[in-house]
Amino acid sequence: MTTLKQLITDGEKALNDSDSARLDAELLLAHVIRQTRTWLYTWPEHIPVASEQNHYLELIRRRQSGEPIAYLLGRQAFWKLDLIITPDVLIPRPETELLVETTLEKLAELKQARVLDLGTGSGAIALALASEETGWDISASDVSTGALDLARKNADMLEIGNVSFHAGDWLAPFPDIRFHAIVSNPPYIEAGDAHLELGDVRFEPEHALISGAEGLADIRTIVEQSPRHLENKGWLLLEHGFTQGEAVRKIFEDKGFSEIETYRDLAGHERVTTGQK
Repeated sequence: MTTLKQLITDGEKALNDSDSARLDAELLLAHVIRQTRTWLYTWPEHIPVASEQNHYLELIRRRQSGEPIAYLLGRQAFWKLDLIITPDVLIPRPETELLVETTLEKLAELKQARVLDLGTGSGAIALALASEETGWDISASDVSTGALDLARKNADMLEIGNVSFHAGDWLAPFPDIRFHAIVSNPPYIEAGDAHLELGDVRFEPEHALISGAEGLADIRTIVEQSPRHLENKGWLLLEHGFTQGEAVRKIFEDKGFSEIETYRDLAGHERVTTGQK
């Protein structure tokens, strides 16, 4: 039987094409034996039972094929939260935290506000906002019932009670409601983009990634529908691809938004565009 130390070494060698081979091996092994990474190094000579070793080796094989570590672990950190993640939803990414930060800044003076997260997926954006502003009434929608089930599960696990979940396409579930802010990380990859065959996105749901020939179809729909669902001086905040800033600003402008601005992520890429009704 093999020790934890040897299993980590073997896993790292198997994943040598990955920039995070050792970290991935440690995370997967800690997950399998239900311990922390620190525990692995505290007890390096511990020998997991056969079923645990077999499970670990299967996860290593899946990671070798490129399956995202978040799906293998079933968890992903976002903002200050630890979220349950399944292949029903996109994996929350650090650059999306800019959308949370910007929303909090735009509504900083409002202790009570109605905020809508469109295409909530795992609930990451809505739950991050709700965790920071407990007085806000946050709605989250998604067309995927699998995503909504997961988002509700995350809300229950995190004991966040100021988010309600709604099934439907974009703003359809909210015919008579106006919000102080509408936020979304919609699909924005163009059909046929070569990046769809690379990395984690190969395993993520296509409906949450692809948006027409230019990648802008859903952004146009949201910008078109949002004004009648925003309070006067309300904000629309959208994440988009790093090459789409100029096009998205033009879409906002054509719909009559003011105070249009694009924010850059930590890599310096244009990532979030905002406009005021």
